[in-house]
Amino acid sequence: MKKYFIITVDTEGDNLWNWSPGNVITTENGKYVDRFQNLCDEFGFKPVYLTNYEMANDNRFINKLKNWETEKRCEIGIHLHAWNTPPIVNCSLSSKYSGQSYLVEYPEHIMRDKFQKLFDLLCDKIGHNPVSHRAGRWAMDERYFEILKDFGITTDCSFTPGVNWESSKGITGGGSNYTNVPVQPHFINGILEVPMSIRTCRAWGSGTFKHKVKSYIKKHPVWLRPSMHSIYEVKKVLKKLETEKSTDYAEFMIHSSELMPGGSPYFKTNEEINSLYNALEAIFKYASKNFSGLTLKEYRNKL
Repeated sequence: MKKYFIITVDTEGDNLWNWSPGNVITTENGKYVDRFQNLCDEFGFKPVYLTNYEMANDNRFINKLKNWETEKRCEIGIHLHAWNTPPIVNCSLSSKYSGQSYLVEYPEHIMRDKFQKLFDLLCDKIGHNPVSHRAGRWAMDERYFEILKDFGITTDCSFTPGVNWESSKGITGGGSNYTNVPVQPHFINGILEVPMSIRTCRAWGSGTFKHKVKSYIKKHPVWLRPSMHSIYEVKKVLKKLETEKSTDYAEFMIHSSELMPGGSPYFKTNEEINSLYNALEAIFKYASKNFSGLTLKEYRNKL
């Protein structure tokens, strides 16, 4: 029996890597997602568009997603960035750092207010309650899981096994430490956690020959994420997942903004976008041999 291939798309504004307070956030990347959806359709995969505040406010884009979901080609989930999701409040956070804030840095009542605002907006736009979620900047805690449960979210995909985000600063401190979390799906307060597929392996990296050799000698965590790893590395993780008896899925991720030239630091030109799609096609073709596509909601329902 084939295992499952889950595609997650952090669906957010243009090039948020370069965003700073006061900047207008644009959503032009919504015009470029059709090509990605069509490629997923070609291999029978169903992306989960984990949608944040500015993309939910882009009516043309959200109506397109709604149509695709109605056609059972995708799922619309929720993805919250604390720094630009209303209510924008001045609270008593001690600003030690100048990073983009994590939701878990705020008092619980502010966390709830922000989640309520995005949840209500998304429900209004798509006509039903989203049930899948990923935290902005991957940060979760017990309070956040309690909020998800209260809003009827059934599935989360924020955990990145083997990755420690403590050096990635928000306002008061760093992110979550997932060094020792399970790589298998598990329940937290009634929420099914479906961790990102990250495996430590020895694989040729990119760059100079010296760097490739260094990467091969030392094992390192490899994501199913084409902006971070080569086709060879991604295929190696997929092959590893095929034989793992304790795991029945592979979880891939990309940002919607990566699909637009200049929408991210990774793919700045049309040529680089075309190279990305060549990589995506190769990865999806390989995955389709031993994995079948389904959404996070469908995966949760199977369990």
